[in-house]
Amino acid sequence: MAQDQMTDDERAGIQRHIERLREEHRDLDAAIDALLRAGQADQLQVQRLKKRKLVLRDRLSRLQDEATPDIIA
Repeated sequence: MAQDQMTDDERAGIQRHIERLREEHRDLDAAIDALLRAGQADQLQVQRLKKRKLVLRDRLSRLQDEATPDIIA
């Protein structure tokens, strides 16, 4: 959906979703850090958490692009 066709409610919904994803991304970062500091890091588990973080980052980028109107200079 183009930004100019998006309602304020839709834009607000995307912003709420972005905030939830950012929070999940921060939580994953904290979990990875805690595992590594505890010295009990299962490398496979750490790798899975890092992959999940990358997926979230990609989704965040797409949603932010959707929510931000194009500015033609």
